[in-house]
Amino acid sequence: MTEDILQEFQDAEAILKGHFILSSGRRSDTYLQCARVMMCPERGARLCKTLADLVRAKVDVEAIDLVVAPAMGGVIVGYELARQLGKPSVFCERVDGQFQLRRGFDIEDGAKILLVEDVVTTGKSSMETVTCIQGYGGEVVAEASLVDRRGEGAVSLPFPLISLMALQVDTWDPSHLPAELADIPAVKPGSRWLKA
Repeated sequence: MTEDILQEFQDAEAILKGHFILSSGRRSDTYLQCARVMMCPERGARLCKTLADLVRAKVDVEAIDLVVAPAMGGVIVGYELARQLGKPSVFCERVDGQFQLRRGFDIEDGAKILLVEDVVTTGKSSMETVTCIQGYGGEVVAEASLVDRRGEGAVSLPFPLISLMALQVDTWDPSHLPAELADIPAVKPGSRWLKA
């Protein structure tokens, strides 16, 4: 199955090569741009159906009350996965650097939550989203993502992570870059630095 999922990313030209500054501050020569995968509704539905099947196999979906995703990357994946599972979906946004619910969204006290992201890299955004959810009295029972790209320095998640594929991508400290990467201008492709 991993080969099929990887092919979907390649077909969408979603595996970028260059010099990237990751949200952790580390550098990489590879970046997964899941927005490109999800820009084709048929591909997005196909991938999220496969992910929904994995979630159903590992989690009691009847016990899930709500799907919550962090903006920006998780919004489309969260919506489509929620649609596939027949659950409502909301997203949290950064306000002054902290995730909050806006737009009239709410989480009922005691609600069981499926957290959804496009790519999990360090787990930092996941845990920031958990903090937001817990602030409303919700409980994350599992996380689902298209890609598990956790590597060095990843946060240990206190719940299962269900992903379509795990992908190992080399990262480097900015002070110890390989020569071929040091010669390329660095770019920040993610959304962590967006201000609300």
